[in-house]
Amino acid sequence: MHLPARLVALVVGALFVVAACGSSTTTTATPTSPLNGSAPPKASFLPQPVTEQIGVGPNRLVYGLVDSTGTKPIGAPDRTLSVGFTGPSGESIPAAPATFIWAIEDSIGVYVVHATFPVAGTWTASFTSAAPSQPAETLPFSFDVLQHTTTVAPGDPAPSVKTPTLSDVGGDVTKVSTDANPVPRFYETSEDAALAAKKPFVIVFATPKFCQSKTCGPTLDKVKPIAAAHPDVTFINVEPYQLKDEGGSLQPVLDANNQLIPVEATTAFKLISEPYVFVVGADGKVSASFELVFSPEELESAVKAVEG
Repeated sequence: MHLPARLVALVVGALFVVAACGSSTTTTATPTSPLNGSAPPKASFLPQPVTEQIGVGPNRLVYGLVDSTGTKPIGAPDRTLSVGFTGPSGESIPAAPATFIWAIEDSIGVYVVHATFPVAGTWTASFTSAAPSQPAETLPFSFDVLQHTTTVAPGDPAPSVKTPTLSDVGGDVTKVSTDANPVPRFYETSEDAALAAKKPFVIVFATPKFCQSKTCGPTLDKVKPIAAAHPDVTFINVEPYQLKDEGGSLQPVLDANNQLIPVEATTAFKLISEPYVFVVGADGKVSASFELVFSPEELESAVKAVEG
């Protein structure tokens, strides 16, 4: 499990950097040549996919934009982006405007677009973007749609798994959280108990101390105001990696290759990247999920949708 290099590229302004949260060997989209065989079109921007896997069915897709050199993030609130899709057999998803959100406030921005893919195979995304006072440019990129993605997705039943709680550690929140300002409420209920209660809940996989990217560190800070606004909804934070108490401080447990070791819940939800947020309905099914980066408005809307 790792933070994809594509997102780290946006954060540090250089492509394919290995993330502090783990090693990364991800693939990236490639420019698509026109049907006449000529060279791929050139544009002043390049899309950078952030979403790790895309599958048949509904998808929440996150993209960054960098300049033509691939080194400078250029996403901004006043820069537009729309994305349309063409399938392997000519299937078409009309272009729709993407929503801009800050991955790092006032510094690095990304775009979110929703698309439902009917079939697996190699698809083409047509990105159309325009900066202020500049003409729109369109660039096609190819990517793969899988028949089934690895990670638990919206519509799937949430797995039942025991997660650490305050009662397991005598009420000492520092033994279950690396958050500098932990919210005890996030560690009161185990995920399996929340699932058995047949009430909506939110489970967050985030490790503030051991994820050094500026995008994954503040995940819990984004969640906290949403949780405060919904006191009747259970919120659970899970440290995605095995930790041990050393001298009053949680430290990672490493394998023989000095890699972080996923906890049982991470494996149960089949995560291949983090942070990750899942909203689960009273029916026990995942209603919404957010990979790596999300806006407060997105999470607020997803929580309201399951509250009834």
